[in-house]
Amino acid sequence: MALTKQERRQRIKYRIRKKVSGSVERPRLCVFRSNKNIFVQLIDDVKHVTLVATSSRIKDIADQKINKTEQARLVGKAIADKAKAAGYSTVVFDRNGYLYHGRVQALAEAAREGGLIF
Repeated sequence: MALTKQERRQRIKYRIRKKVSGSVERPRLCVFRSNKNIFVQLIDDVKHVTLVATSSRIKDIADQKINKTEQARLVGKAIADKAKAAGYSTVVFDRNGYLYHGRVQALAEAAREGGLIF
């Protein structure tokens, strides 16, 4: 029987999470992409806490009339700024089962341009 989209993504996600784990020194940069917004957070998997988070729903990004890929770029820059302010420069990228393409790729490249190393 064929897998649904959600089941396929869940299997990919499990496969990624077997190898990718965040720590205090190098937190996990986790991306969640919905139909309208994109969310990103830095997670310490040892203590199970979110260290820094941002999304396309914050006021300065949501008020702009731009497409979703541009929103992802702004979110990538915002998470890089917040992470550097919190003292994190290196992270582990977790694409969360999504293809590294489009919005996820735009967010990752913007985060790299913002100064995050991964």
